[in-house]
Amino acid sequence: MLQEQRVKRRWGIFFKLAGLSYLVAVLVLLVDWGDTETLTDGRRHTAVVNLSGTIASGGEASAESITEALRFAFGDKGTAGVVLRVNSPGGSPVQAGIVHDEIRRLRSKHPQISLYAVVEDLCASGGYYVAVAADQIFVDKASIVGSIGVLMDGFGFTGTMDKLGVERRLLTAGVNKGFLDPFSPQDAEQKRHAQVLLGEIHSQFIEVVRKGRGTRLKETPEMFTGLMWTGTQSVQLGLADGFGTVGSVARDVIKAERIVDFTLKENIAERFAKRLRADASLGVGSMLGAIGMPDLR
Repeated sequence: MLQEQRVKRRWGIFFKLAGLSYLVAVLVLLVDWGDTETLTDGRRHTAVVNLSGTIASGGEASAESITEALRFAFGDKGTAGVVLRVNSPGGSPVQAGIVHDEIRRLRSKHPQISLYAVVEDLCASGGYYVAVAADQIFVDKASIVGSIGVLMDGFGFTGTMDKLGVERRLLTAGVNKGFLDPFSPQDAEQKRHAQVLLGEIHSQFIEVVRKGRGTRLKETPEMFTGLMWTGTQSVQLGLADGFGTVGSVARDVIKAERIVDFTLKENIAERFAKRLRADASLGVGSMLGAIGMPDLR
């Protein structure tokens, strides 16, 4: 009996310790403890903001999160210069445009602080739309840069439906309310109108690039066709200014080797909640057969 009591007591202690360890682990994951590097003390530093992944509302590279981080970076009393580190295939033209315009506003508001875009692996389409707002763009010789174009993609299922004997019953109030419906035959007039929309956004993109790069840009017939170039080619074409990394730009250009990361970081709970919302939206979109939106990718 005594032996059984000792065993029972040991197991009780074990489960209590296991439960305590679990609670501690949950707290560490869920609570945003902050980053000691971002707690500036007024010392001169280079502020870094990361733009990584697809530029989209509600994501880590949303206009809301990027612009807020940039405002913190420019507003810090120790900031000698700002580096926007870009690794993005592009995304929403609206989100990219918001970030681009905010960068230009902040540069005008803080003329003593320069902003440099540093491209690592990829700076395409919407990512480049944002980057051209910088004072200068630095790349690696093997970076991929460009894709100055707009797309709207989707699928057509009419042939598959005919083979399966499925009939599409679409009721609309407004002749174009079923615009580019993937389950209906493609309408020539709607396709023409979609091309007008894409052409308008493409013209806006081209104008932003020309304004941002100015006389540095060496235009070619292929430059605005959606092609991409290596970092070396982008420097030759005037799409970028030179070669550099975050560290080299901080050290050699800004002259403030100390780097402070101002990128907004989400905790586990926030990422999990966003993932649930994204999965729910994806499911609804798939069921409804939603058409593609204009995309700078």
